[in-house]
Amino acid sequence: MNTSIGTIGNASPLTADAHPMIDPFGRAVTYLRVSVTDRCDFRCTYCMAENMTFLPKKDLLTLEELDRLCSAFIAKGVKKIRLTGGEPLVRKNIMYLVRQLGAKIGSGLDELTLTTNGSQLARHAEELYDCGVRRINVSLDTLNPDKFRKITRWGDFDKVMEGIDAAEKAGLKIKLNAVALKDFNDAEMPDLLRFAHGRGMDLTVIETMPMGEIEEDRTDQYLPLSALRADLEKLFTFTDIDYQTGGPARYVRVTETGGRLGFITPMTHNFCESCNRVRLTCTGTLYMCLGQNDAADLRSALRASEDDALLHTAIDEAITRKPKGHDFIIDRTHNRPAVARHMSVTGG
Repeated sequence: MNTSIGTIGNASPLTADAHPMIDPFGRAVTYLRVSVTDRCDFRCTYCMAENMTFLPKKDLLTLEELDRLCSAFIAKGVKKIRLTGGEPLVRKNIMYLVRQLGAKIGSGLDELTLTTNGSQLARHAEELYDCGVRRINVSLDTLNPDKFRKITRWGDFDKVMEGIDAAEKAGLKIKLNAVALKDFNDAEMPDLLRFAHGRGMDLTVIETMPMGEIEEDRTDQYLPLSALRADLEKLFTFTDIDYQTGGPARYVRVTETGGRLGFITPMTHNFCESCNRVRLTCTGTLYMCLGQNDAADLRSALRASEDDALLHTAIDEAITRKPKGHDFIIDRTHNRPAVARHMSVTGG
């Protein structure tokens, strides 16, 4: 047992500066999403440009610093941490951070999860489970290998399937995430739903979000989930349910399959009223809202002192600036994204 669990730097979770994080609208912040790297081994067309310029490695926080930051958030009331990217499993020695955070489950942290493209799962699935991870999200937009290669540019469909198999064998519960793209995978959604539910996996469909400059025209890609749901309800019977995982998805039960289907609708119906999330980047920047540019520099406070008092103060100040909600708008005249940074920077 790690006897240092619950001690954050030189501060204790019980110190006065570790009070819970309540934003200006009375929402408790209990969920931290951490982008451990902006790098990815795919180049999904709706997410990033093919010839991306990534952050210099010298600008990234060390894994030890990320652990310290996460620990500070746990001390201030975060119960769930999701590791994201880019692709989190391409970060060198990432399992060190997973193991460190996993050791905190039951000592302030309730759950550690991650979102992955599945490419590295075959190598890491067993260790993820050993570290305390029990649920993961796998991004999968199509079951057609040729279309998979087209949408990811560099992805290997068979490798992802091997990863999913390995994760299931290791005991990890999987939820599939599919970005709904007009004239690409909309007609496939019934098959994707049957595939997921046939293997005991939930499926969540997501509206594409206008973040970061890409070669594609997002106005051509955008598919409102209200339209997709109407099409699916011609084939399936949906019952709205109260099921929640801590994220923004609204779920239905599918009568014909018995499985759950989630909808994430940042464009047609934002999910801000119950937002309990903040997002930390691999450089120590904290975004209080996915769809806003306002951010806080936690790296300076982290490195200014080995004591966490300054860090806690910086976090508290940032939470006072958490906005009521986002307002994603696609600039159709100039084809500009609502937010300039790519999703891989913020971590979804």
